[in-house]
Amino acid sequence: TFTNKAAGEMRARVLEILDQENMNVRGLTVSTFHSFCARILRDWGDRVIGTSTFTIYDTSDQTSAVKEAIRVCDLSDSNWRPASVLAAISAAKNRLVGPEKFASEASDFYSKSMAKLYRAYDEILRSNAALDFDDLLMKSAQLLQHDLEVKESLEDRYRYVMIDEYQDTNQTQFVIADRIASKHRNICVVGDPDQS
Repeated sequence: TFTNKAAGEMRARVLEILDQENMNVRGLTVSTFHSFCARILRDWGDRVIGTSTFTIYDTSDQTSAVKEAIRVCDLSDSNWRPASVLAAISAAKNRLVGPEKFASEASDFYSKSMAKLYRAYDEILRSNAALDFDDLLMKSAQLLQHDLEVKESLEDRYRYVMIDEYQDTNQTQFVIADRIASKHRNICVVGDPDQS
């Protein structure tokens, strides 16, 4: 993953090269994982999150939501730093672990408290019809894992998949790419092993 600005620059370069070669660019998609997943959820979100209309929370919104979750759970923000709580929730989402599974795996005070925070944070997002950046990936991966019609539609739409900066992908992004490329098996990844 990389910034939308970098993705825009890459898109412009790709289109320029293809235009110089008089190649057809119809149907080409160049985007970050996050913007690609936001597009998937705008089309199919009602099947996994109950709506296709949602707000994407930025870092500031996420911090406000987790602070609210800390208050709702009657925990101290001096013991439960918002950045640390968000990092733990993000790590869980990047492993495709939702609040219920996280709670079922919790066995000590810290993990049980974190499970309460994760659940409260998730409820706050849902009550505001919002997703955070990790939700974009996790919900898209879940959709591709559990909805055969969506999976087949995206497999047919994207016959070739290329992922740049592959060393930065996580398990959730792997699942998304694997599901989309599973029919045609035309996938190319580019990464720097020195950065992995």
